[in-house]
Amino acid sequence: MNGQVVGEAGSNSTISVSILGASGYAGGELLRLLLDHPHVEVAQVTSERNAGSFVHFTHPNLRGRTRLKFVSAAELGPCDVLVLGLPHGGAMGRIDEFAGLAGRIIDLSADFRLRNAQSYVDWYGKEHSAPAWLGRFVYGLPELYRRQICGARFVSGVGCNATASVLAVWPLFAAGLADPGRDLICEVKVGSSEGGNRAGEATHHPERARAMRSFAPTGHRHTAEVLQALALADAEDYSVVKAHMSATAVDNVRGVLATAHVFVKEGVSERDLWRAYRQTYRDEPFVRLVKEKTGIYRYPEPKILSGSNYADVGFELDERTGRVVALCAIDNLVKGAAGSALQSMNLMCGWEESVGLGFAGLHPV
Repeated sequence: MNGQVVGEAGSNSTISVSILGASGYAGGELLRLLLDHPHVEVAQVTSERNAGSFVHFTHPNLRGRTRLKFVSAAELGPCDVLVLGLPHGGAMGRIDEFAGLAGRIIDLSADFRLRNAQSYVDWYGKEHSAPAWLGRFVYGLPELYRRQICGARFVSGVGCNATASVLAVWPLFAAGLADPGRDLICEVKVGSSEGGNRAGEATHHPERARAMRSFAPTGHRHTAEVLQALALADAEDYSVVKAHMSATAVDNVRGVLATAHVFVKEGVSERDLWRAYRQTYRDEPFVRLVKEKTGIYRYPEPKILSGSNYADVGFELDERTGRVVALCAIDNLVKGAAGSALQSMNLMCGWEESVGLGFAGLHPV
């Protein structure tokens, strides 16, 4: 293979997929999804700490579903699609090496999400070591970048908090309803799995359990992805909009609930909002509008989305002030990571983008 795209994927084709760094939560979720994908053969999964052990020792939900064992990254062979599940900063320095192993690459980390190298200095506090590669990657959020993802060779992962924030407000900006002179403010409530599978003081059970803790009141790194997305809107010049994100840890394992505050232009009505959200998301297979008059689930709720690739989106208009409260709930490990990656892979390979992603979540849970 040697970095060349192997053939053209089609509806009846089968491809080999390997995951570099599959012992984490996002890697485990992607493996779970790939094992049920009709066009995928999982070739190899790597973990330095767990090399030689069965996958189900780390991901016990996969017991009886696969006999795969973890291998060291040094043993990784060529494949059709290579998914990178390394910690942030782990892929950029070795991207040339990885590109020699597979015709298509999906990187779950933040290493290639931003188009501007200076943004890594501003938001991550360090220089990007492979800036020439930034323009070769497509941001892996199909709801905004579907056309570019189709047929792409290199796709980045998405930030879970950025995904929920962007999907909550995107119709307001795409339709030109948001006031470009007002700032966007978004607060996200997140579960503990966002912190990954490495234990630390903040994730130690006596400290984390029953917590409702503000851990990033300002300066959250995913803000950069939100700003990058809003600049895409061509209904208005929203590149001047300032976005502010705050993040709060709550006593959930999975889930993100984004609550965004957007001031709309004078005269915008609830009917205008309905039109914008319906037109934006009417053909989206994984975005559902949730705005009911009654019931405990009348607004988006992450609880019922565990394990699913759905993003539930809703809104409410304060007519007195012109403020729209826009909401989006997702599973951070699926729509915010592995699910969007698989949805992007389907598009890259020319398959129906919903293949392997039909799980609807659980209720009650």
